[in-house]
Amino acid sequence: MSKQLVSRLSGLYLGDKQDNHDGVSTTINQKRPAKQLIVTHERIQGNGEADPKHHGGFDRVIHHFPREHYGQYRRWDLISGVRDAPTMGENISTVGVNEAQVNIGDIVRFGDVVLQVTQPRSPCFKLNLQFNQPQFALAMQETALCGWFYKVIEAGTIDKSDSMELIERRSDISLAEAMRIYFLPQFDANQYQRLLDSDGLAQSWVNSLQNRLDMGSIEPWDMRLYGPQGKPKLDSVLVKTITNYQLPAHDH
Repeated sequence: MSKQLVSRLSGLYLGDKQDNHDGVSTTINQKRPAKQLIVTHERIQGNGEADPKHHGGFDRVIHHFPREHYGQYRRWDLISGVRDAPTMGENISTVGVNEAQVNIGDIVRFGDVVLQVTQPRSPCFKLNLQFNQPQFALAMQETALCGWFYKVIEAGTIDKSDSMELIERRSDISLAEAMRIYFLPQFDANQYQRLLDSDGLAQSWVNSLQNRLDMGSIEPWDMRLYGPQGKPKLDSVLVKTITNYQLPAHDH
């Protein structure tokens, strides 16, 4: 199987400097444009994360975020002005492929680099701080406009002129469906097991899902979504909008 998903990348970004945002250490604002990414099995040279427990490691070496999502967040007034890539902290930006067309476990090629899709981005309150919107992480969780992570199968160099090619599909669960299952409001052992059976799923998600099955319950999400500030009063109109949102499918 070989299928071109994107003919040319929109942007490549890296950076490892940390700054402090409302008392929270982050590198999200330190990504800068790059002509190429030099990728090893452990990292991108010149790239780093302030919180390697949740951003980084073998299952999350590269962060890919569809550039068109910025436009949708602007339409919901969750991003102001002209903020664009790489303000999500992404390493790869593209136009033309999203979480409905990419599956857990997909093997993809950029230039001479071969990667495996491991998980969607699990949004946290740092995005609320980044965009000064207390419901941003919740919106990302509900809509699956989240981007995704890769582990490295074959190291090498990614150039901005490279295409994105799907080499092999190893599961029938898209990233959008993985988000829906993982963040179901009610405990669902059968759906969790479906996701667990997906080849290539990130170990952190495997551990979390297995823990839910062992405990028979879902872990609290408020700290991840809202941080130490706690859950704000939610905008009912926005909540309804993001709850009803359907991710569009691109044609290839």
